[in-house]
Amino acid sequence: MFRNVEIALASLYVTTTGVLIAGIYYVHQILGVQQWGIIAFVSLIITLGVGGILAKIAITPLREHFYHLERFSKETLHELNLPINTITANVQMLRKTHTDEKSLKRLERIEIASEMLKERYNELDYLIKKQSEREKIEHFDLREAIEERFVFLRSLYPSATWEINLTSCEVNCDRIGLGKVIDNLIENGVKYSPKNPIITITLRENILSISDQGIGMDEITLMHIYDRYYQSDSTMAGYGIGLNLVKRYCDRYGIALHISSRIHVGTNVKLEFKKREK
Repeated sequence: MFRNVEIALASLYVTTTGVLIAGIYYVHQILGVQQWGIIAFVSLIITLGVGGILAKIAITPLREHFYHLERFSKETLHELNLPINTITANVQMLRKTHTDEKSLKRLERIEIASEMLKERYNELDYLIKKQSEREKIEHFDLREAIEERFVFLRSLYPSATWEINLTSCEVNCDRIGLGKVIDNLIENGVKYSPKNPIITITLRENILSISDQGIGMDEITLMHIYDRYYQSDSTMAGYGIGLNLVKRYCDRYGIALHISSRIHVGTNVKLEFKKREK
């Protein structure tokens, strides 16, 4: 499909150039117009008209491809919602009839897995809307958003020790996207820490700080952390795109991103939000 688009665009370039040359020749030689300003203007109008028609023809297959892809993604996302809700509802029913500790632990693991599926569902929904430039800008308290993410992440990482110190901070941005940013930073802290990680989250005034006491990074790694698909440790799970997405989100909403790290000491990430004018 993309091969056809390349051929169409190449044909568009050749045809448009040919039309421009032919237009200049026709106006100058056939019509006998000697003023080059008029010749250039008429030729440009003809070229724009023909070029616009050919461009529409060339781009149509690509536009249709992305339209069908977006529709398929939305339909798939909608169908995922039903099994997730079914799992959640049945777990709640089973909790009423199973009271022994072993069964409750199994149900708890199912609930955690279900929550993870919900998170992936929300992430896909966010990415689809982001591609369509339909992010929802909200005014909210950043502390509440962090506490909401903390409740979810604490259930995923029960072995972690959490040091939380939050104050209120009013922000204006895409709440779902910011939740993904917070998740990614905390998950990185846990992933690159020992078996019992210590994660410190502080929010003072307009600065959110997330720190760990993990393996840390050297200066060379710090130079590449925003590169897509880059991973300092290939044995770790993931695809190396997290910090790239964090950086893009921060750039989009004017959030200053600062990362400092030392080998075998840990990493600190600071998000500095714009101060609201009083």
